[in-house]
Amino acid sequence: VQLVESGGGLVQPGGSLRLSCAASGSIFSINAMGWYRQAPGKQRELVARITTGGITNYSDSVKGRFTISRDNAKNTVYLQMNSLKFEDTAVYYCNALVQPTRNRYLEVWGQGTLVTVSS
Repeated sequence: VQLVESGGGLVQPGGSLRLSCAASGSIFSINAMGWYRQAPGKQRELVARITTGGITNYSDSVKGRFTISRDNAKNTVYLQMNSLKFEDTAVYYCNALVQPTRNRYLEVWGQGTLVTVSS
């Protein structure tokens, strides 16, 4: 099972980006999916998370600006990021709790995609 992210890049403050993360491989089911980020010199932190049923939670720093969503049919999770700030600069990682089979659970991470907010 692997997660492949896309959509990172360079954006000006106030701009928008949309990240995507697609899961592939042997997948029976995917439970929660989420996005984390790690800025230089800082620990990795949760940005947003979404359950299979669509229940979401966000870090306080992104509430009202970022929106997480998922397409269960495509095994894909998205992160729409609006009103980006300098402090949103980080490597963004996709995370998922995957069931490769009915009785197995596997936490999977993507390789990360860099988001740089700069003028």
